[in-house]
Amino acid sequence: MKLLMLGSGTSTGVPRIGNDWGECDPAEPRNRRSRVSIIVENDAGQRILVDTSTDLRAQLLANGIAKVDAVFWTHDHADHCHGIDDLRVMRYDRSNPLPGFANTVTCQNLRRRFDYIFEGQHGYPTLMNLKNVLDVQLVAGFSFEFVEMPHGPVTSTGFRFEADGKSIVYATDFSEITPKMVKCFDRADILVVDCLRRKPHPTHANLDLALELSRKAKVRHTVLTHMDKSMDYRSLCNEVPKGVTVGYDGLEMRA
Repeated sequence: MKLLMLGSGTSTGVPRIGNDWGECDPAEPRNRRSRVSIIVENDAGQRILVDTSTDLRAQLLANGIAKVDAVFWTHDHADHCHGIDDLRVMRYDRSNPLPGFANTVTCQNLRRRFDYIFEGQHGYPTLMNLKNVLDVQLVAGFSFEFVEMPHGPVTSTGFRFEADGKSIVYATDFSEITPKMVKCFDRADILVVDCLRRKPHPTHANLDLALELSRKAKVRHTVLTHMDKSMDYRSLCNEVPKGVTVGYDGLEMRA
């Protein structure tokens, strides 16, 4: 089972518009961060895409990804879903719509915001068949579990994907740790975790909270994501404990 990190940055990316690198060294290529999204792939080559970031087209081209077998959404904030239109080309050689999955609220908001994707319009076919994660347990060769995580005043869905005897967890955009999160993520092989900055934040995990979730869930390896312009790659590498990887766009890792 393989993890491919398509994007590792916060909602504005690094650098921000205006060429604002903050504390990140522009000479370090791993500091250039597009908006967050991942792919998990099993040994049979089946792929699940988690979130359709606003940088999705460039991410798929950079990593040579021409197709995925299903799409999951953590929530409907713009940086996690507004790249959905880039999935259109994946419908061209399919006989049926691409399957997509999200929680109840996210399904409702995606259908309202991108109705043409799920209904088809003006002679164009339906691009995706969207289902509630409550209604399925197996998708494209993966079993999965999910948990709703506090994300300030709303929630974000954390996912645990399992295949080939391995597990990868994606826990982005959360602001506190709940017992249900710890139970769902328990002893995962890889935890990809929200880590916006070092200082506390009202809607995101900071470095201390990210590492706390890693310890509580007793995961084998942790990968930090959703980092802002204060999180210089090399400085952070020297700061994190053993078993923690500072994520970057294009990172590949086997569980």
